[in-house]
Amino acid sequence: MAEEKHWEEGMKTHENLIFSCFGGLSNTGITSALASMEAVKELGLEKVAIGCLGALPLGVKPVIGKTRAAKNVITVDGCPFECARKTVEQSGFTPTKSIVLVRDIGMKKKTLHEDIGGDIKTLMDYISDDEVQKAKELIVKAIMET
Repeated sequence: MAEEKHWEEGMKTHENLIFSCFGGLSNTGITSALASMEAVKELGLEKVAIGCLGALPLGVKPVIGKTRAAKNVITVDGCPFECARKTVEQSGFTPTKSIVLVRDIGMKKKTLHEDIGGDIKTLMDYISDDEVQKAKELIVKAIMET
């Protein structure tokens, strides 16, 4: 079994980090997550990666170190609660760019519990491919402009 390698300060890392809301109770959070993953697929891991939002306030050393080492930190939130941006800021970092999908692409937030007790749809029935594409384009643009 190979020894697991951990990132340490001074090691090469991703140029940009995205901290995204993965709010699984609404279409906006899931769209934020999917769009962030699409941006990473398009630009590649050397250029950008998704940081572990939950690890920031816990002070997980590799995540803190990678965040310090990143050229840019982009937050992507689905709704006006801006959980990703607030978590990044409360952890001592300033986002280079903050994207909010309801504000920036005009998404309408839809909670995924509204059909419980009725005709429950599949998860992806709540997600618009067009909105994922628009959000991904905003993320890519934010990274390329920095």
